This record gives sequence, structure tokens and C-alpha cells, in this order.
Amino acid sequence: MTTTDEVVEQILSTYDTITVVGASANPEKAANEVPAYMREQGWRIIPINPHADEIVGEKVYRSLADVPEQIGLVDVFRPSADAPEVARQAVAAGASALWLQLGIASPEAREIAEQAGLLYVEDRCLIIEQRRTGLQPPRG
Repeated sequence: MTTTDEVVEQILSTYDTITVVGASANPEKAANEVPAYMREQGWRIIPINPHADEIVGEKVYRSLADVPEQIGLVDVFRPSADAPEVARQAVAAGASALWLQLGIASPEAREIAEQAGLLYVEDRCLIIEQRRTGLQPPRG
């Protein structure tokens, strides 16, 4: 059995791009602060938001299905009730990891992700985990 800490470390050391569902253009929200921080640390950010054109200096896509490249890690800033649908969209988009931010958890999303073979983390903050582990994005 793999612990959540092991999955966190695997994700942070494997993915150099983070696709952020629910990214916010508001710099006072965690859904903006976290992607901005991760970008400063060297990760590439692909924001997903149906109401913005640019977030943290990156082009925004309306949905996961609209991203024109292979998606790996999907980071979720949506209410827990939305997580199962985001998990289904992540699976459909070919993602290989799903991360629900701090305060977001869903047994249904976990089941969807794990049945599809995705790495899965819930109720954890990327900033906290990156600082705890000291990991940097892989260099390709």
C-alpha cells in the first residue's frame, strides 16, 4: 500500500506541468496563489476556467477537453461536490494524476480516479507539500 506522502512525492517529482481546474484570476484566492507559486518554482501551468482569458500569465482553456496537448497532472480548485465530474473529465482527457486541493475530498472522485489508474491525492495543498518535500519539477 502506497502512502499519500509517497504519492505526493511521486507526483511532484514526475510532472513538470500542472493543469489547474478552477484556476482564478483573483490574486487574493488560493486558486491563483497556488498556481502562481508553483509557476515561480518552475512548473508549467495550464489554467482551466470558463470565464477568464489569462491567469498567472498563461492562456486559459475553458475545459480539460479544450487543452490541445496530453494532460498529466490535474489540480482541482472546485468544491468537493464537483470533484467526481472533474475526475471523469480528467480520465476522459487522458490524465494520469488527480490532485484535490486542501479542503476538497470526494470518495467518488477517488474511486473514479483509482479505477482508471490515476495517481490520486486529496485534501492537500501543493504549496505546503512542495515546501515540505523541497521537490522541484523534473527537468526534461
